[in-house]
Amino acid sequence: MTEVSDREPPRRRVPAPARSSKPGGSAKPARPAKPGTQRRPGPGARPVRRPAPPRSKAPRVIRLGSPRPRLRLVSLALALVLTAFVVRLLQVQAVDASEYTAKAEKNRYLSRTLAAARGGITDRNGVDLAISVDANDITADPTLFTRKATKTGDAPEQAAALLGPILGKDTDELAAKLRTKNTRYVVLARRQTPQVWTQIKDLKSTLAEKAGEGGPANILAGVLQEPSSKRVYPNGELGAGILGWVNADGKGGGGIEQQLNGDLSGKDGEIRYAQSGGRQVPTAGSTEKPAVAGSEVELTIDRDIQWAAQHAIAEQVEKSKADRGYVIVQDNRTGEILAMANSPGFDPNDLSKADGGALHNWGLEDAYEPGSTAKVMSMAAVLEEGVATPATHVTVPNRLHRGDRLFKDDIDHPTWYLTLNGVLAKSSNIGTILATGQLGKTQREANQVLHSYLRKFGIGGYTGLDFPGETKGILAPADQWSTSQQYTIPFGQGVSVNAMQAASVYSTIANGGVRVEPTLVRGTKGADGQFTPAAEPKRTRVVSEKTAKTLAHMLESVVDDEEGTGTKARIPGYRVAGKTGTANRVDPATGRYRGYTSSFAGFAPADNPRVTVYCAIQNATKGSYFGGQICGPVYKEVLEFALKTLQVPPTGDTTDRLPVTFTP
Repeated sequence: MTEVSDREPPRRRVPAPARSSKPGGSAKPARPAKPGTQRRPGPGARPVRRPAPPRSKAPRVIRLGSPRPRLRLVSLALALVLTAFVVRLLQVQAVDASEYTAKAEKNRYLSRTLAAARGGITDRNGVDLAISVDANDITADPTLFTRKATKTGDAPEQAAALLGPILGKDTDELAAKLRTKNTRYVVLARRQTPQVWTQIKDLKSTLAEKAGEGGPANILAGVLQEPSSKRVYPNGELGAGILGWVNADGKGGGGIEQQLNGDLSGKDGEIRYAQSGGRQVPTAGSTEKPAVAGSEVELTIDRDIQWAAQHAIAEQVEKSKADRGYVIVQDNRTGEILAMANSPGFDPNDLSKADGGALHNWGLEDAYEPGSTAKVMSMAAVLEEGVATPATHVTVPNRLHRGDRLFKDDIDHPTWYLTLNGVLAKSSNIGTILATGQLGKTQREANQVLHSYLRKFGIGGYTGLDFPGETKGILAPADQWSTSQQYTIPFGQGVSVNAMQAASVYSTIANGGVRVEPTLVRGTKGADGQFTPAAEPKRTRVVSEKTAKTLAHMLESVVDDEEGTGTKARIPGYRVAGKTGTANRVDPATGRYRGYTSSFAGFAPADNPRVTVYCAIQNATKGSYFGGQICGPVYKEVLEFALKTLQVPPTGDTTDRLPVTFTP
């Protein structure tokens, strides 16, 4: 095989073409030979030109640049990337390690409040009036309702449509909660019964089975529950005005539930646990701060007496087509309230059906002019100041002109010749004006004296119960009494009270002239089972024991004497002291007088008082509106029941009746 050299072959010298012999001529080119003929060289002929052998092409050589610059560039880029990774790693694991650890813990761990069991409320005998039962808070993890988790874009709406009818919640509101971002915990409904959670569990199980068979994802997988409690009132409407209710946040919304919410609610605890998919990881451990249960509150109320009072007032309010009414029963020796009934009432178990106007304890929240039941305070002042006795003669005309007004009694009558006892028994406005006018040398002085006694009886101030919404009534300073108030306040108009204040006046007389602040709470029992009695109520002497006994004797005439206005309150076997009241009523809607406040107050046994009862009915529109006629029977029914319940023996002796009239 011939080796081909890289060198080029030597070039041959080709003879130059022959020039023409003729001057200036050009050489004539040789005629080409015909194809197939070969010209023989003759003498003097040029040798035949042979074709040059084909040149062999040398391969083209590509010379590469130096690789070092490229290697440097790549190395630099890799170094920068690695440096960025190292810096980030240092930031995450060293500089900001605690922050990222906290974020990881936040996403992994959940904290949940452990609700404290709310303390119960009982009556004085331990009968349950308010208790807490097991319930469930329905919660959800919004991250389990996303498109990624459910493979559908409307999982919140679908879930809300299923849960709405069960929970009784608006579906749009539920869907909005399920779409909440940046959280793994929302509360859909609080304090649901175990039956509600059972319905949801059954529905979740059904959807889970369908998902396992290749159906759509279980859109309720993120719905969970937490143990909670629900407030229940076993006796329904009984004592609702006293007890109040618990709102959706688990806090007292009225009454004792609100007043003593701090004692009843206890202290919530907290649990922190690792979770996965909204469920606790048992092996990851947890930390827990236990909840401290609320205290149990024992009231002074007697459930049976409360029932009797509530039944009696509700029946009379309905019969009289009145706006409302209230009855208070008090142990006059201790100040403890045995019953405080309102009508109409409400059921705290279902506030959705309650009338907003009934969600009150009107016995403490309603301010009104008491009328003639207030005359006992005027008589107490007259007797204590020594300006008259029960036998003092008082001539009562049919009309009395004082200031710019002409005063009258509730009925027209000829001139009455009454004793001071008769003035109280027949409830004479004119006689009361004449008697209290003797309290000072001038009317101004008399006003000051009467005002001081009204204040000592508790008028114009709070009762001491600290009850939510309580009114202290209205009692203007004596030097601000108008011309008419100087003469109307002695018989109970121009001054406002609440029912508890009015009842306390009669308890003061029954207790020998010593006012004992009323109480509703006997004590509390903590989580440790230790009973803590309530503080002793404040005691204030208002009038002497002698004056109190005299007044009690005079009040018997109202009930026992045929001339009295309270004969419907008689109770066979007992000496009963009482006083009727019928006052013009200020309509709260218009601020003008419209209708009447009918009332009856008293205590028994009159010779050894144990129980005070006060009844008032607002704006009776059917039948009689006189206090003795419509409140007298209520007073009798409740007082008789209370005496039997407390096992108070009948009165053993009788008393001489005080004279009502005199012969001029």
